[in-house]
Amino acid sequence: MFNNHIDVPERNRLRKFKRVMLLLAVMLGIGAAVCAAVLIGGRIVADETDLVLDAATTIETADGEVIGELYTENREPVLLEEIPDHVQEAFIAIEDRRFFEHWGIDVKSVARAAFQNILAMSKVEGGSTITQQLAKNLFLSNDKTWARKAKEALAAIHLERTHTKEEILELYLNEIYFGEGVYGIEKAANFFFSKQAADLTLSEGALLAGLAKGPNGYSPTNHPEKALNRRNTVLMAMENTGKISEETRLAAEGKTLGLALNKPEPNPWADSYIDLVMKEAAEAHQLSVDELQRGGYRIVVNMDKTAQKAAYEQFQHDEYFPGSTEDVEGAFVMMRHETGEIVSAIGGRDYSLGDLNRVDVARQPGSTIKPIAVYAPALMQEETYTPYTVIPDQQMDYDGYTVSNVDGHTVGSVTIYDAIKMSKNTSAVWLLEQIGVDYAKDYLEKMNINLEDEGLAIALGGLSHGISPQNLMESYGTFGRGGDFTESYTIDAIYNQEEDKVYQTEPETSEVFSPQTAWNMTEMLEGTVESGTASPGEYGKALAGKTGTTEHTLAEGEIKDAWFVGYTPEYTAAAWMGFDQSGADHYLTGGSSYPTSLTKAILSEMDQSSPLTEQFTKPEHVEDLPEPIDLPQITNLEGRYTFGGFTLIKGELTWDGSEDDRVAYRIYREKEGVDERIGEVEGQTTFEIGTLDLLNSGGYYVVPYDPLTKLEGERSNTVRLSG
Repeated sequence: MFNNHIDVPERNRLRKFKRVMLLLAVMLGIGAAVCAAVLIGGRIVADETDLVLDAATTIETADGEVIGELYTENREPVLLEEIPDHVQEAFIAIEDRRFFEHWGIDVKSVARAAFQNILAMSKVEGGSTITQQLAKNLFLSNDKTWARKAKEALAAIHLERTHTKEEILELYLNEIYFGEGVYGIEKAANFFFSKQAADLTLSEGALLAGLAKGPNGYSPTNHPEKALNRRNTVLMAMENTGKISEETRLAAEGKTLGLALNKPEPNPWADSYIDLVMKEAAEAHQLSVDELQRGGYRIVVNMDKTAQKAAYEQFQHDEYFPGSTEDVEGAFVMMRHETGEIVSAIGGRDYSLGDLNRVDVARQPGSTIKPIAVYAPALMQEETYTPYTVIPDQQMDYDGYTVSNVDGHTVGSVTIYDAIKMSKNTSAVWLLEQIGVDYAKDYLEKMNINLEDEGLAIALGGLSHGISPQNLMESYGTFGRGGDFTESYTIDAIYNQEEDKVYQTEPETSEVFSPQTAWNMTEMLEGTVESGTASPGEYGKALAGKTGTTEHTLAEGEIKDAWFVGYTPEYTAAAWMGFDQSGADHYLTGGSSYPTSLTKAILSEMDQSSPLTEQFTKPEHVEDLPEPIDLPQITNLEGRYTFGGFTLIKGELTWDGSEDDRVAYRIYREKEGVDERIGEVEGQTTFEIGTLDLLNSGGYYVVPYDPLTKLEGERSNTVRLSG
């Protein structure tokens, strides 16, 4: 038999070794599990997308004036190198003086906080580092639970592993909330001191650092004494950490808060325009509202502040908006027709962002459609139609569709010029039938006006869906541009946070009408403003345009919509007024004279700020449109015999005529059957009868003749020659 008694100690040592190794393995496993939990948990809690801070998008004019901001959090990120060292040190001294020493969690601070919490039997103090605060603000809620603190620690460790201390500090200073709706050190510097973060002084930086703990409780605007004490606490902390000397601290403490608040003024006058910018950014550049509110873009727009404010102010005057009730609404939009840049837009009388923007709401256009759908397309058929072509002005029936003029009066026939000037419904419908609906719609489509309608009612603006003020403005802009169409736009350029230009508008144009047709329309529409339906209101410089009204379908004899669309040598504008919802008791008590006067008032105000052009300039290679000829009525024709020459006896007719030398006069001699035309003179008021028929005792008369329209006027009185 073997004796095993000697092997017992060795077996015990072996068992102990195995236990130690097992314990080490367990501890290593636990440690590995903890490390894995920290690493994985940190990645789970810390969503990398949240490290991209929301930044406000600014909307500004070409000269750099900010007219609006879009944001979820009002923030303008700034690089750490642009923040002065003394500002960085102020935050570190008061919030996390061992920031550059710990690995995301400050064990000493945690131990101190735990001791204080145990003594108080509740959670009264935290030991959060700057990294933990950043983690909490970026990834977690503000509830004070142990679970949230654990997640905060995991996220903080993850941040320290994946980012440098400088990157963490930069994120922190840009993320932090300072009260007053302001996020980040740059916006805080601008709001409280009207300066950039780069220019903050020591005392100013200390004041902002003091807000980190409680931006509302230490608000310098609401609690200045608390803010001052908190600032001085920060300065003392900076001295204690050796960042400033006692002398420097005392000097800084001796300063007042030094606030220079830069509270943004509300800009209700800009809201309509900003709404158009947001829609254009979404539709043309795929930038949603959410992206604008977080993306930190800088959008340069084409607003003319003078024009925008002038329009806004005029829209506040009740006298321009007559109605059966007080809720008459309106819209106004203006562009530079040479470029398509929208310089002004008013979407309603009391418009706020989110309201219905009436600039792009389709309405029945009334007679404002006549120039673009009927007359300009007709004039493109130059061999058939000219401004002085005579067309019918008679009430007619078109297979059950009857048309009459607004005043119920017809004169039989008028020139195209006068039909436009006096807004003749009968003439417009007749002419549309002659040129064809499809032909007219082809021209409208070239100006981005696509109609489902097929009937002659198009000539009077009787449409299924209507046309928006913006579309009408663009279409009339073709006349101001010499016949070329361009789409209007608010945005000139877009820059991202890195100031890279990501978009630049390059307007495109296309020919719609010939330069001659465009010039003819300009001269005729200018006459409409001078002495036609668009004559109300006061504006002494070049303006061409057309009015329009629509009948109310629920209130007989009343007006539903009133329009004026017109253009100067620089700008094209459209003005509409009416009701959003038109019931039987909602109707306008005035017509197109009101939007016409309103537009002229806006132009007059613009002219006072920067003089507008006196008159339209005829383009090269087009012919001037002659002024209309007013034929005189002759009532004082006289005739007498004269003696001399070969025939011995002659006759002479004299009369008073027109001062317009273009008027011709046709001389007729009465004869049995058909009177004989014996002569014609132009610009003269005498006529010599060289050969007399002594056997014919008939009388003579004169008829004025218009060489433009090729129409005769009324005959004069009849005379016989006398001695």
